[in-house]
Amino acid sequence: MAESPQEVQLSLKAANEVKENSMEDNFVENEIYETRSNYQKRKWHWLLVAIYVVFALLGQSIATLLGKLYYENGGNSKWMGAFVQFIGFPIVVPCYYISSLKSTTRNNLNIKQPSTSTSMVALLMYITLGLLAALECYFFSLGLWYLPVSTYAIISSSQLAFNAFFSFFLNSMKFSPYIINSLVLLTISSTLLIFQTEAENEHSIERSKKKQVIGFICTIIASAGEGLLLSLTQFAFEKVLKRESFHVIMDVIIYQSIVATCVTFVGLFASGEWNGLRNEMNTYELGKTCYVLNLVFIAITWQLYSIGSVGLIFEVSSLFADSLSVLAEPIVPILAVIFFHETMNGIKAISMVLSIWGFTSYIYHHYLDKTNAKH
Repeated sequence: MAESPQEVQLSLKAANEVKENSMEDNFVENEIYETRSNYQKRKWHWLLVAIYVVFALLGQSIATLLGKLYYENGGNSKWMGAFVQFIGFPIVVPCYYISSLKSTTRNNLNIKQPSTSTSMVALLMYITLGLLAALECYFFSLGLWYLPVSTYAIISSSQLAFNAFFSFFLNSMKFSPYIINSLVLLTISSTLLIFQTEAENEHSIERSKKKQVIGFICTIIASAGEGLLLSLTQFAFEKVLKRESFHVIMDVIIYQSIVATCVTFVGLFASGEWNGLRNEMNTYELGKTCYVLNLVFIAITWQLYSIGSVGLIFEVSSLFADSLSVLAEPIVPILAVIFFHETMNGIKAISMVLSIWGFTSYIYHHYLDKTNAKH
């Protein structure tokens, strides 16, 4: 029996309504899926950030104190102090191979691989980062040798100001009032120590005013190098590597460490400090076993810091990674007072408070950025 025109119209209308309802249901389901997916991504992102934060804070604080312990008990080699900051990279090789297996699985899904020219640029970048890291760590070793660890740690906080300066040109970072406030506070925090007049509590070496000035200059140079290194690393992630994976982080850490290890090893021989290492170990105040263990744990803790620092550059930014390093600076002087019985005078205390204030100002800026990005 043929349907009437009215019945046909009603049928078409009903079909359209079903289709519209189906499209609305699919849209709602997609929205729910995207919301859940974004939530899971944010959750994973902040979990990784938290892990990297712990690695960076613990690694830097413990490694700095162990480095000072090495010099306080008879260690004299500045190049060894730099060498052990990189020689520990083999401990992260298992992580590298795990990430390589995952990367191979993704490659089987026809993910585009970098070209030969890009690989050559990446290699040049690894060499540049390794050279810069080696020189920066050598100057840090000189600063740690000449200065009390508390003074050294607070001066090192100036690296955030240097990083912000380089990030403005290399990473197109925009300055907000909170970042400017942070940089001003951290600059004042470091500058205050120049006017420190109270004598530091010394143990094994009586440092002259001239040596303290040399230590201050070396630490400032090293801080500038660290700021540049972090900015260049972020630049490499964004402009050269252009890939997002844990495998890329491992590439940067391992290849950079290989180059830096070679440079510091050559420096150790060329300087002649290699000849005195056996005597240094035999005369070490805490004994041969503690001498070896001290250097081993310095190497391990610096690798923890490297993973945390590079991971934070990858997940957030170089300035955030640097600001976290600055947060570790107030921790070190407190631990130095406890373990090395260094004095905490008024200027150091004020400088430490300004460092914490500067870091908090930057963290608040980062929080506002994340909040605004959600709206």
